[in-house]
Amino acid sequence: MLPLFGDEKRRKINLGGSSSVSTLSAITDQAKARRIERTEQKRKNDSAIRIQAWWRAVAAIRAVKTNMRRLFEEDIEGLRGLRCIVLIGLDQGILGKWSQTILAKGEGSLFSPALGPQQSSWLVLIRQIFLLLLRSIAASPKSPDAVAHLKIMNMLVSADVVTRNLGPQGRDVAADILVYSLKRGFYPLLSEAIRSIPTTEAKSSTSLPLLVPLATVAFSALPTAHDAYAESLAALTSNILTIPLLPNRLPLPSLTHLSSHLPLSSFALLVFSPTNTAIADRIHLVANLMAFIPPRYAVLPAPALTAYLNLLTSLFDSLPPGAFEESSVRTAAAAAAASADADSDDESRPTVSVVSSFMPATPPPVLPTLDARTLKRLGTLVTPAHLTSLLNVTQKHPDATRRALFGVLLALEGIWPGKTSTVLGAIVVGGGGTSVIKELWRGSVRRANATSILREFQRATDAPDASIPSLLFLADLYTHALLTMGDDEFFGTSGSVGGSAAPRNPMSLDELTVFSRLLLDVAFGLYQGPLDSDGDTNMSGTTGPSGVRYTWEEVREKVTKCLVAIHARDSRRSFTPPDHWLVSTQIDLRSFVEAALFEEQQISTGNARAVTTRQIARLAPRLGILHNIPFSIPFSTRVQVFRSFIYSDAMARRQGEDLYNHHRLQITVRRENIAQDGFDRLRDVDLKGRIGITFIDKFGEEEAGIDGGGVFKEFFTSLCKEVFDSDRGLWLANKKNELYPNPHTYAVESHNLNWYRFIGRIVAKAMYEGILVDIAFAGFFLAKWLGKQSFLDDLASLDPELYNGLIFLKHYAGNPEDLSLNFTVAVEDFGVTKTVDLVPHGSNIAVTKENRLQYIYLVSHYRLSKQIKQQSDAFFEGLSEIIDHKWLKMFNQQELQILIGGTDSPVDLDDLQGNTQYGGIFDSNHATIISFWRVVHSFDQEQRRALLRFVTSCSRPPLLGFKELVPNFAIRDAGADELRLPTSSTCVNLLKLPRYQSEKVLRAKLLQAITANAGFDLS
Repeated sequence: MLPLFGDEKRRKINLGGSSSVSTLSAITDQAKARRIERTEQKRKNDSAIRIQAWWRAVAAIRAVKTNMRRLFEEDIEGLRGLRCIVLIGLDQGILGKWSQTILAKGEGSLFSPALGPQQSSWLVLIRQIFLLLLRSIAASPKSPDAVAHLKIMNMLVSADVVTRNLGPQGRDVAADILVYSLKRGFYPLLSEAIRSIPTTEAKSSTSLPLLVPLATVAFSALPTAHDAYAESLAALTSNILTIPLLPNRLPLPSLTHLSSHLPLSSFALLVFSPTNTAIADRIHLVANLMAFIPPRYAVLPAPALTAYLNLLTSLFDSLPPGAFEESSVRTAAAAAAASADADSDDESRPTVSVVSSFMPATPPPVLPTLDARTLKRLGTLVTPAHLTSLLNVTQKHPDATRRALFGVLLALEGIWPGKTSTVLGAIVVGGGGTSVIKELWRGSVRRANATSILREFQRATDAPDASIPSLLFLADLYTHALLTMGDDEFFGTSGSVGGSAAPRNPMSLDELTVFSRLLLDVAFGLYQGPLDSDGDTNMSGTTGPSGVRYTWEEVREKVTKCLVAIHARDSRRSFTPPDHWLVSTQIDLRSFVEAALFEEQQISTGNARAVTTRQIARLAPRLGILHNIPFSIPFSTRVQVFRSFIYSDAMARRQGEDLYNHHRLQITVRRENIAQDGFDRLRDVDLKGRIGITFIDKFGEEEAGIDGGGVFKEFFTSLCKEVFDSDRGLWLANKKNELYPNPHTYAVESHNLNWYRFIGRIVAKAMYEGILVDIAFAGFFLAKWLGKQSFLDDLASLDPELYNGLIFLKHYAGNPEDLSLNFTVAVEDFGVTKTVDLVPHGSNIAVTKENRLQYIYLVSHYRLSKQIKQQSDAFFEGLSEIIDHKWLKMFNQQELQILIGGTDSPVDLDDLQGNTQYGGIFDSNHATIISFWRVVHSFDQEQRRALLRFVTSCSRPPLLGFKELVPNFAIRDAGADELRLPTSSTCVNLLKLPRYQSEKVLRAKLLQAITANAGFDLS
């Protein structure tokens, strides 16, 4: 059917819209494609135009250079030739031909263009050519034309050569050429040229003999007052003296020239920042300085020597520790440092968990691998000969030079921690250690002020305390001196030793009193730390005082180490006034104790990773004080803290127990086999729990009685008497009857080490329960409990003959080699004497004047530590199962002994009487009790101690008084039979006293009982 009204011509519209959108998209895509095509075509056209322009330029340049080369050939020696060289630039062919032509015709041809009116033009051109020659050599020092280039360069900067050709103005011309090149990379290019010559080819190189004079020409061509002189000195230091193995690269004539022309006397003008150079360059700079400068120490003026020492200090301070070590030693040292405790020199001790998150450690810088020759040269830094020469030469110079030397030595300890003992030992032995200590103290440290030091620590001052480096070096040096200083020398009581008068302590006791108080105030302030806005300690330890490389944590450790060493001497024989070591006036003890308990709780309940004592000091400042300088807090306060730690631990343990399993562990012990039965039944049980004891008599019957604590104490007292009996072979006693582990090989058998472990648990149980044990341990053995080493001063208590022999050797005026000693020690074991090397191949190393202190230290360390290490470790392993190591850190050896066995103070009868309980018909007003106390008050101290031993099994009173005696001292009536002697039940601290009517009879019977150790009664 045909459409009506002509609809076939009307445009059709799709109301759905899909067709129109598709058409529009196609149109848009076509337009976009055409636009991209036009853009791409335009880019191609532009690129073609640029390429054509570049090619036309290249062609034009080539044409110009070709023309210039023609002009150069026509006038090689003239100004036109020089202009062509400058315009052509670095062209080896042109430069080579010019140099060869000039050399062939002589130096006159070089300077002839400058003799006319064109001298200024010649100077402008020749300065640029000088740089072109240097760049050519740096790029190819072994090229055939290198020697010619260098000869011309040496002519141009030689004042003598230029003056010979240009007259009096020649010196200024040479200086102008040199200054121009100095500002445009003269020394870096020179360094590049020298470095590019392989070390294996250096000795035969024809270029090096001509390069080396250029390195030092500035110091003869320029006056010292010229600005470029100091700039040249700095550039020489940072570019030439940092070249690896520089002395090994140079032919002998060149080495001699460089050594004799180094401007060492002008070192005071040197401005050098180590941080602007790479670590490897700094290390090589130190090695090269050690090659060139030590032979000239004696002729250096004071300002130059001071500047040189300050340069070394800044270099050392800018390098990471271990930078001078071999790669294998660095790795081992880094691993040891990562796990080492701050105060443990020898024994490893458990760490503790702490609630804290530490910032991730900054990765250590990558240190270069050092050539053996570099290591050998660096090693001269710490040789006794080098250190002694420095000490000797600086004695003639002002105090500033001497202080700079001490700064070097302090920085050297930090950069080379493995050589600290070597450095300090060399000074103590051969460097006049006594005079150095006196000089440090009287020259600087004596005037130091703790407040000023701590103000810098808190960043509360703009003026750094200049005494800090001297204080730290004195602390290190005196601590090292104390390692081999006997008490007779320390207290000034020694007479003639080794054929001469024994040296005295370099510091008087009065000076040590002042010095130790300064150290205490500084240490205490550093452990307190600056407080943040919340009142918490915020000591990051990432920065330190001005003038030293050490962080404040490291400063604190150095101060603490010396402080503790001095306090140890004072503990044995007091020379300080009362309360000298206390800081009670600076803190509130009550809040201090509360804070310490809180910190301990936070650490003990934490689940963070283990941390060291150093980190505890940062996180828990009160515990840090108690662990590191405990003597600053009164002993009674620390005992209170110790008991509180135990109480908290016991409470936490009880809360964690199953109520249905909360019972006493019951064991039976044969009275005739207490030690063995105790070992068999208790070595693997939890001794923190309650333990009930049932005794089996000799007939195999159980003894009557219920253990309310007293029977356990009886068992415990009897057990200690047996296991510490020296006849059993596990323990030996010194002349003071102090016990220490038997060092014989028998004692380190596995079975006996288990006994040491068990005995450690038993002693820990006594401390945990507050039971006093009438046992005295040797101080050097107690030091092991604290993770400390023992030194020569402790050896007198172990082996007086060996101690006297070592003192003789230390002060021997003759040649120690005449004594035919070597680095071995003789050990007798079951009648057989064997020789033990103190160091590898020690039998082949003779004891000399230089190494005798090391020998004395090693012998002392072997006898006091190494021989009993396994025994001590086993004992401590058992001890630490019950008593947390960090609790013990609050005490020194003498105080630990008091914790174990009570105090040696007189028996305070008023305190005893006030803490006594009465039983039966007795009370405080009974006639017999009144007579008893009247009689006891008439006793001397020995008789009072005998009474105390008779009743409690320990002759020493509790350290915090008789209120701490568990159970309390008690007296019960024992009937009216006056013929009976008093008896006691030591298990419950009970005295059974008959009702004597006569005070005279009471006195006689009581003395008879306590002096005969009779009257023990189980009823």
